[in-house]
Amino acid sequence: MSRTLTWLKMLSAGAVLCIGGPMFVQSIRPTDEELFKRYNPDLQKKSLENRERREQEFDEYVTKLKEWSKSDKSIWLAAKEYQEKKRAEAEAQPARANEEEKAQREQMRREMQEGK
Repeated sequence: MSRTLTWLKMLSAGAVLCIGGPMFVQSIRPTDEELFKRYNPDLQKKSLENRERREQEFDEYVTKLKEWSKSDKSIWLAAKEYQEKKRAEAEAQPARANEEEKAQREQMRREMQEGK
């Protein structure tokens, strides 16, 4: 009888901890709206201004993840290749802009020489 009572106490204490603990944490955790109301007005304004951009970036990221998951490679390798590709494009962009600027200057020089 004593042993059964001990087991019942253990099971009930375990249930209280395993079920009651997360329920307690969930009940005291503030919602997103409550956190937003605690921001100072400047942060609220910035958050509202950037919300649409952040949502769009998140949607793009999820879309990329879906594309990467369809490939035969792992998502991590596909993401790494994508980042390397973006970095290479970013490095090449100033060079292209410099070339375009030189071409515009050359064209302006030609126009000036033709006008003389």
